[in-house]
Amino acid sequence: MNSSVSALPLSTLNSANEALTLRLPSSLQLKQQLPLNNALAQQVAAHRQAIRAILDGEDQRLLIVVGPCSIHDPRSALEYAEKLARLAQDVSDEMLLVMRAYVEKPRTTVGWKGLAYDPHLDGSDDMAAGLTLSRELMLEMVRLGLPIATELLQPMAAGYFDDLLGWVAIGARTTESQIHREMASGLSMPVGFKNGTDGGVTVAVDAMRSAAHPHRHFGVDSQGHPAIIQTSGNPDTHLVLRGGHHGPNYDRESVARVHADLTRLKIPGRIMVDCSHANSGKDPLRQPHVFNEVLEQRLQGDRSLIGMMIESHLFEGCQPLSPALRYGVSVTDGCLGFSATEQLLSSAAERLRARPQA
Repeated sequence: MNSSVSALPLSTLNSANEALTLRLPSSLQLKQQLPLNNALAQQVAAHRQAIRAILDGEDQRLLIVVGPCSIHDPRSALEYAEKLARLAQDVSDEMLLVMRAYVEKPRTTVGWKGLAYDPHLDGSDDMAAGLTLSRELMLEMVRLGLPIATELLQPMAAGYFDDLLGWVAIGARTTESQIHREMASGLSMPVGFKNGTDGGVTVAVDAMRSAAHPHRHFGVDSQGHPAIIQTSGNPDTHLVLRGGHHGPNYDRESVARVHADLTRLKIPGRIMVDCSHANSGKDPLRQPHVFNEVLEQRLQGDRSLIGMMIESHLFEGCQPLSPALRYGVSVTDGCLGFSATEQLLSSAAERLRARPQA
């Protein structure tokens, strides 16, 4: 991974606030430099269709989105991806594993915004290098045969790697955003909308309804020019329950209540549970408990639960950014270690295999 697309020279100063700007390469330029070949493009399309089949109930497997909270070190991320690719084969009869390749991170105030923003982890914000590194890394993961997922936070960045993604999340802070709903309506892959940080699902339900409709909106084309974007609507959306300020929302009663609301609004009852965040009380080691509670609901016949999300890295826990980082440990939210993740998913696959066949 040593190719790069450099930012163009500094523009003139903005006299109003003295802000400096650097012109980035267009998404078309980066895609031409780091192309997705026909075979891999067909693979990505097949992954998207497999996820759609799970959402539509045509495939009875569970959809599991699993991987680091955020990627800060390409080497450890690829090691994780190699391990996950092997595990994905072992459980493929009962689960479709999709790797988290999160290169953008939302911030309540300030902090490290992710690999696409600050790949050197030093506040230099070399976004041209960050976009290049992010696309290189995602390409390597796709070559391993993995479907990959990310949270799309900055719509302008989406075009640099949207052709590589099997599944996309719209986060709790942006689900209410009209801009993100418009963006989702034009995406070619399934999209999960998270409930709001307060725990309410209304904003996510509204987002799903909005994204299903065509839109015309302001945007940027593949050559980097301002454009009017016309979308056809995205029918492949679903809800992601991640808990809220008042606690978790993965319990049987909460799921039943949400499912009833979706049915009443004539929205497909497709629910994924995020085992992290408020659902685990921000304790990464509680994720297996949440996962198994949701799995039990599924085993007892709740088909509205189509999958789970797990934050997992090579090693458990998290660490602050520093000059001496521990290898394979998250620098954002705490994660479950890979060994525990493998045990959790392998055990779940055995339980699913042992269930009575309909």
